[in-house]
Amino acid sequence: MPQQYRLAACSGRRATLNPVSVLNQASPSTASSDAAQTLRPSACPGLLRIVAARDGGICRIKLPGGELSAAQAVVIADVSEQHAAGVVELTNRANLQVRGVRSGHEAALIAALVDAGLGPIGAAGAVDASRLLLATSADASDTSRFGAADDVRNVMVSPTAGRDPFALFDTRPLGVELLTLLQTEARFAALSPKFALLLDGGERLARLDHPHDVWLAATQAEDGVRFAVGLGGCPPVVANANIAVEADAATDTFQHAGYANSRDATERPRTDSTGALAAVLPAQVTGLVRALLHTFLDLAAADATRMRHLLATHSADALLQHAQAYVDFPLSRDTSLANWQRGTPADATLRLGAHAQRVVGMQHVGGQPPLGRLDAITLRGLATLSQQQGNGTLRMTPWQSVLLPDIAANAAPGVLAEMNVLGLACDPTQPITHLIACAGSTGCAKSLADTKADALLLADRLPEGVDVHLSGCPRSCAAAHCAPYTLLAVAPGIYDLYRRGGQPDFGSCVAHQLTIEQAADMLDPLAHLARSPLDA
Repeated sequence: MPQQYRLAACSGRRATLNPVSVLNQASPSTASSDAAQTLRPSACPGLLRIVAARDGGICRIKLPGGELSAAQAVVIADVSEQHAAGVVELTNRANLQVRGVRSGHEAALIAALVDAGLGPIGAAGAVDASRLLLATSADASDTSRFGAADDVRNVMVSPTAGRDPFALFDTRPLGVELLTLLQTEARFAALSPKFALLLDGGERLARLDHPHDVWLAATQAEDGVRFAVGLGGCPPVVANANIAVEADAATDTFQHAGYANSRDATERPRTDSTGALAAVLPAQVTGLVRALLHTFLDLAAADATRMRHLLATHSADALLQHAQAYVDFPLSRDTSLANWQRGTPADATLRLGAHAQRVVGMQHVGGQPPLGRLDAITLRGLATLSQQQGNGTLRMTPWQSVLLPDIAANAAPGVLAEMNVLGLACDPTQPITHLIACAGSTGCAKSLADTKADALLLADRLPEGVDVHLSGCPRSCAAAHCAPYTLLAVAPGIYDLYRRGGQPDFGSCVAHQLTIEQAADMLDPLAHLARSPLDA
């Protein structure tokens, strides 16, 4: 066996190791901190925790693998009209949220969503609406265990998992295992609702620039597929060979912007990741994740909600050593993986248009609603399309777009035409597909500008291929990744322009107090300079 995969060798037992035995073989540490036994407070919306906003309540629906059935989509459309403002948002973690929930309608909305199978599961299976509504009757600060089970459903997989012809592994069954683990092991209710896992099967359509607390990425070994694992960041990726590396910092800044916007863009990870620490068998993934979650809860201080906080006080080696008590295979850093990189480049443009699936003659068809918002009519229309031309399911993506899988190739042009009629952008050359914006001042009291309206104005003048994030305040709710350019609101219609170049947060501020028109004028020469090394 190659040295880099020796971690999971397990001395003749690996062929028979199964997730159930791993899950049952160890109990939580008796040295757990008090913080680990207490549910961590959160202001994040959930299915059971409807959070007030300027435009009404927000109810977030976490979708397993970003998937929902056409029937569930119709239910969401119906309740958004009956109990809210008729606005459904796609989130940057492939979930949905209903905005504008009306006061007094919360219980009916929750009941309808749970009855549609959109709630968390309990130890004995799906939780019924009456039990969930009973849980919500308690004080909001005392989150129920059902609410906590809903909160921790944070496993990201590719929207094309199981269908991507470039994938090394179908992650869907493993994703189900991890979601079941998170929801049914009571101790994990102490995890923050922001604590998140990435399960990467090697697909081309993969969001690799969102930082995750634990990430696992399929890699090809001589004896089969294994999963590289890292903490507090993103999988390292092979740089795009078409992009030249420039020495001076200014050119590197422009080059980074070009990198992030090239049509075959490989998405750069955050630099605070541990890198690949180990590689394990698929059968060991669930047990390893369980061990790492218990390790986090054993060691994390009361104010440490993310793995990066724990890594600030404990080395990765110390965490692996602690996790060893929870698994029956050897756990230690494999130094031969220090330079491991994901070999397949990711291409976010594959979320739009029609593209081949693994099965010959089948395609997935994707489109992006303007700024990630759907109305009820559009959602029902997509549900109908998926029933008539696909497999009756929709896949939400972390780019705030929608995929309809399993479309016959000869039907794909007609499906694209229908999606265009519904108002979705299906071509990556359309400027609106390069813009993201937070709720803005019409929906959020913290926002200093109407970012949604301003983004639509910017779309008319946006330079080709430039990705821009409009944020109404420094919290950056709309973007979990580091956008190449950010317009940060300082007053209604007025923004500071930031350019990402390896700096933390939004990057470096290159201009202050710009109108949308001035920002567009400034972005044009910046984009030209960013592309010039590619065109040389």
